[in-house]
Amino acid sequence: MSTDKVTSPASPLDRFYAVIPAGGVGTRLWPLSRAAAPKFLHDLTGSGSTLLRATYDRLQPLAGTRMLVVTGKAHRDAVCRQLPEVQDADLVLESEPKDSAAAIGLAAAILHERDPGTIMGSFAADQVISPDRLFQEAVREAIHTAAAGKIVTIGIKPTHPSTGFGYIRSGQQLRVEGAPSAQDVVEFVEKPDEVVAQQYVDSGNYVWNAGMFVAPVALLLKHLEANQPELFQGLQEIARAWDTPERDEVTARVWPTLPKIAIDYAVAEPAAEAGDVAVVPGTFRWDDVGDFASVGRLNSAKEVDAVTVLGEGARVFTENSSGVVVTDTKRVIALIGIEDVVIVDTPDALLVTTMANSQRVKAAVDALKASGDTDVL
Repeated sequence: MSTDKVTSPASPLDRFYAVIPAGGVGTRLWPLSRAAAPKFLHDLTGSGSTLLRATYDRLQPLAGTRMLVVTGKAHRDAVCRQLPEVQDADLVLESEPKDSAAAIGLAAAILHERDPGTIMGSFAADQVISPDRLFQEAVREAIHTAAAGKIVTIGIKPTHPSTGFGYIRSGQQLRVEGAPSAQDVVEFVEKPDEVVAQQYVDSGNYVWNAGMFVAPVALLLKHLEANQPELFQGLQEIARAWDTPERDEVTARVWPTLPKIAIDYAVAEPAAEAGDVAVVPGTFRWDDVGDFASVGRLNSAKEVDAVTVLGEGARVFTENSSGVVVTDTKRVIALIGIEDVVIVDTPDALLVTTMANSQRVKAAVDALKASGDTDVL
């Protein structure tokens, strides 16, 4: 691919570049998801596609081959196997995790170096979305809104008063051609308690913050420079070297020195205070697959009795039972008279819990880490 700076084409849709941050271990999905095989590399919906592959395929009609993937060095081979289309210059490898502002900011800086008129969209690799058509409609609206000079987040209309997500409070309707549902963002709010979450849902003015951003790279970098100048300078140094033979040397030297901060704090919240953020509400189904209860809820995989079973060649017998079984062994698993159970069977670790306690799996991972049992993490 040519890496010379180019002149931006007229249509905002032609200036769009998709960025896929593929990070995070997904500790609540242990022992299936681990440091060496995080959740985005797995098929968690029984669809035949991993979460990463499904994310790429969902964005391909919008971006074509204009995609950048940001992931850890340890996952390079697995990501390349799943996404053979991605060129080396479009694969951003982190030597260590630095949180979302560095990951998304570096992608923005690289794209700005190639073409300052680029509009980028950032979409995490570990989310389940359907139908693709409604998602793509929302992204197109977000691209048109970004072209009008906004950082745009795609919020999810809440289906219940969740305490697991941050919320976005929307304000005035914007008048942007090609984006009839775009609104101003009044503020981003942290994860609420149940009472407050119910108030948010009842008001109709709040959407879930799904961490999806579409923005002109120049505007995103302007806010990053204003709020995190040290991070901005480091990312600029890497980006200037990215499409040159100095890429590896400069990245290895600068990346470990960068501050860790989330994109919400570094860019989105201060930009919202400055009046530069808009929201496009998404009406598609969305799940961040945060625990095994989500896996059970989402699954179109085969059901035995009222038990969702995931795993190639799974050998599961059930009687009067319900829940989720995920297995990558050939061991026979028999469930008799047990409700809402979660069983995850791997060659070197077994998890047994309930749907109600599936959020607490992270505590087991923390305890194993503290006791030095890192070989299973």
